Amino acid sequence: MIRCGYCGHEFAEEEGIRSCGKCGKPGGCRMVRCPKCFYENPPEAKAPKTLRKVIDLLKK
Repeated sequence: MIRCGYCGHEFAEEEGIRSCGKCGKPGGCRMVRCPKCFYENPPEAKAPKTLRKVIDLLKK
C-alpha cells in the first residue's frame, strides 16, 4: 500500500496512475500518482511488498 504524501489516501500500487513518461528523468520515471489527488509518490519499497505477499500466502 502507498500512502499519498499530500492527501494521505492509501491505495494499492496497481490502483495508482503510472508515470507520465514525459518528465525526462534518466532511467525512466517510476513515480505513482495518487488516484484521488494526482500527487506523485515514490513506488512502494520491494521488501514490505514481498513480506505482505508471503503473509497473504500463509493466511490461505
